[in-house]
Amino acid sequence: MQVNNTEINGFLIDQFNQHSLKVGATQGICPLCSHNRKPANKKAKCASYDWERGLGTCHHCDSSFQLHTYQRKGSATKTYVRPDALNVVDPKQLGSKVFEWFKTRGISNKTLNDLNVTEGKEFMPQTGKSENTIQFNYIMGDELINIKYRDGRKNFKLYKGAEKVFYNINSIVGYDNCVITEGEMDVLALHEAGITNAISVPNGATLNSNNLDYLDNCIDYFEDKDKIILAVDDDEPGLALQQELIRRLGAEVCFLVSFDDCKDANEYLIKHGKEKLLQKIEKARPVPLENVTTFKDIEDEVTDFVRHGFKKGYQVGLQNFDNIFSTYTGQFITVTGIPSSGKSDFVDQMVVGYNRNYNWKTAFASPENAPTYLHAHKLMRKVWQDMPTKEDIGSNKWNQVAEHVNDNFFFIDMERYTLESVLRKGAELVKRKGIKCLVIDPFNKIRDVDCKTEDVNRYTMEYLTKIETFAKKFDVLVFIVAHPTKMYKDKDGKIEEPNMYNIKGGGEWYDASYHGLLVHRDYEAKTVKAKVLKVKFQNLGENGAEAIFKWERRSGCFIPHELPSIGDEEAMPWE
Repeated sequence: MQVNNTEINGFLIDQFNQHSLKVGATQGICPLCSHNRKPANKKAKCASYDWERGLGTCHHCDSSFQLHTYQRKGSATKTYVRPDALNVVDPKQLGSKVFEWFKTRGISNKTLNDLNVTEGKEFMPQTGKSENTIQFNYIMGDELINIKYRDGRKNFKLYKGAEKVFYNINSIVGYDNCVITEGEMDVLALHEAGITNAISVPNGATLNSNNLDYLDNCIDYFEDKDKIILAVDDDEPGLALQQELIRRLGAEVCFLVSFDDCKDANEYLIKHGKEKLLQKIEKARPVPLENVTTFKDIEDEVTDFVRHGFKKGYQVGLQNFDNIFSTYTGQFITVTGIPSSGKSDFVDQMVVGYNRNYNWKTAFASPENAPTYLHAHKLMRKVWQDMPTKEDIGSNKWNQVAEHVNDNFFFIDMERYTLESVLRKGAELVKRKGIKCLVIDPFNKIRDVDCKTEDVNRYTMEYLTKIETFAKKFDVLVFIVAHPTKMYKDKDGKIEEPNMYNIKGGGEWYDASYHGLLVHRDYEAKTVKAKVLKVKFQNLGENGAEAIFKWERRSGCFIPHELPSIGDEEAMPWE
């Protein structure tokens, strides 16, 4: 088959045939070892070439090599520091103590060489001095992108200011499958077992935050993968990482490995050997079938519920509001209120709060918040908690906040918004950026063109069903801002507070929504009220409860406001 000389697997070729091998030949010399062999064997055809996949394999030294160098798909918007030029040290020259330590972990000289593990002095902030370190070199294409340093006390650090990517990422190019581990030592262990297409996350797993910015930087490498084996640590942080990877990469391509009585792949190698480790990876099981649940699938959740009851809902960080409302992901919230009541602004404050508390990223499909730069400015004020001035432009604070908004909030800009196109883009942003919130603002500007019925109630239910399906599938919290269509005045001529039945579609909104919120402005008192119209689960909030805020103009933030209380000794105005 003729190879496209400009692209392989979606990656642009930077240098075709970098080793100057015979193009089209299926066998030939190895560029890694042939020049070091005895004169009689220097021209021996010890390697196989796969030009279609861009990979070579040597049957003498058992190494794999890329036939070409590649450019990354897309271009990074950030500027990263690059480590100093790679100083590749022959593992034979590693200090005897280091080499012997690796031997105790089941790692051979050849594996250290294959994966460019080196040794050197480095300042470690944990000890406050220069230490002898093991260095795991992160190489992408032919560039050194980052370095992980590990000292003898198991202190770690990455190269300051460098881009976070997967360790050994080059190894999965050209394969339709790969293994993701939680540490570099696990990659070495799998390499020992003959699994060369294994990579590791750069900074392990944490229980409370799996931002996965390294996945954002490498997502293109997974687009051609039919099988992604998740071989992470069998502990709570590892399982949290596993769930986030499944959410981002898709359950349909993810397979799971359990290491039984061992914590990770390296421990399993030491205890059971190469063959057993290889068998364990080969027997990776698919993520449980969607829409089919057995007790075993949910036994952990049942056990946790029996022990602890309902899990705590997520909160925005406004004390008076947190006292009356919380939520889970995989749900959607309907927010209503009369025009200019502050609905969109309050939703912005909620997602900024979720971002501050849980590192959640948000995508906005907000036609009424155009132009986009003004919406970005609103978010910048809430993150900054002040009004930036022209004097602030270019300052450290400006750059810090601007980078934060850039990395955590994304604006879906379309000439014609449809529900289908917004949800497709939302799914893409889950995969590429890891969003946890999607804002649709307002409902009536983002139409469901696939729904042909003229029955308002049926249309509304189909619309909300698609929202619910999206929220559950990607474990995303969706906000739908919906204007009321009917507004009534009381006897004093004031517009009455609307409810969810005042939205076009009526009762369908109340029935289908997991939660309902009213945002209502009192112009006389100069306050804004957030009222809980509905919570699906009683442990998440209190129906009918209210929180009162003052809106601060400079920051654009809602500040909790307690209404003045009247003491027993004070006369009422009419007394």
